[in-house]
Amino acid sequence: MLVLGIETSCDETSAAVVKDGSEVLSCIIATSKKDFQSLSGVIPEDAARKQILSILPVIDKCLEEAGVNSRSLDALAVTRGPGLLGSLLVGTVTARALAKVWDKPLIGVHHTLGHLSSTWLREKTDLEKNEPAFPILTLSVSGGHTDLWYRISHTDNQLLGSTRDDAAGEAFDKGASLLGLNYPGGPELEILAHKGDADCFPFPVPLKEDATLDFSFSGLKTSLKYLLKDLASINPDFINLKKSSIAAGFQRAICAHLANRIIAALDMHHGTKEVHIVGGVSANQVLKAAVEERLMNSGVILRTPSSLRFCTDNGAMIAAAGTFLMRDE
Repeated sequence: MLVLGIETSCDETSAAVVKDGSEVLSCIIATSKKDFQSLSGVIPEDAARKQILSILPVIDKCLEEAGVNSRSLDALAVTRGPGLLGSLLVGTVTARALAKVWDKPLIGVHHTLGHLSSTWLREKTDLEKNEPAFPILTLSVSGGHTDLWYRISHTDNQLLGSTRDDAAGEAFDKGASLLGLNYPGGPELEILAHKGDADCFPFPVPLKEDATLDFSFSGLKTSLKYLLKDLASINPDFINLKKSSIAAGFQRAICAHLANRIIAALDMHHGTKEVHIVGGVSANQVLKAAVEERLMNSGVILRTPSSLRFCTDNGAMIAAAGTFLMRDE
């Protein structure tokens, strides 16, 4: 089964052809993030205008790279939400028009289900790895969402916990902004933190004594804000000298909070075979190391997307999710 996936929920314009829900024949991603660096965030109207210009060239290049044409496709899948309204319209209107002209089925895919499906994606050279096995506990974590899911199948998912305020990726970006780093700040903060000592500035782990599986990151952001204010009042140069250690402590607190919730959920759901971390923050090496350490000797497999491009918003995950939805109809 060949499915063309289209993803335009934010500032990426992506199209991909995926075979049988896992083999990625092509995945093209055009992003306008650099255009918004000086603004420290995405301007929705500008993002949509750029996507209008990009969407057809991206689809053409995707089909060419996959070595297929419209007649070879079994279906199209497109992100139906959530996301920026104008951006979503670019993708959905284009997908509807192509599905009509090509006489193909069209599947609308929830953006989160796309991320949940991203751990099935494999490059052509990476097809020998075992397919994930249910039941799975999945942390979906990015700049727009932080959710914990218990998954019995591709279409049977129970939401265990969500963020009460900021998403984890948003906390990374806001923390990076307070430290004077470029947007998007998550990767920049991780690079900076690698040079620092996380023990130098320990941050409180949110909701540590709370029995809920929800998340909260606004308090961490406030802690960082007041720490920087206090340090500046003592010696303005001290922040620059210790910036990497401040970033390391901030990052460790975010990752510890995420790892704590995963372990708490595992204690409630015995028999879970795998833990998946998906979304943009799944690329964070400190987070993966923290969860790996907690899972040691548990027999539970930790899995993240096989490629960095499958961590961010992409058409391949939408094609995979669309395939699974068609199979389970």
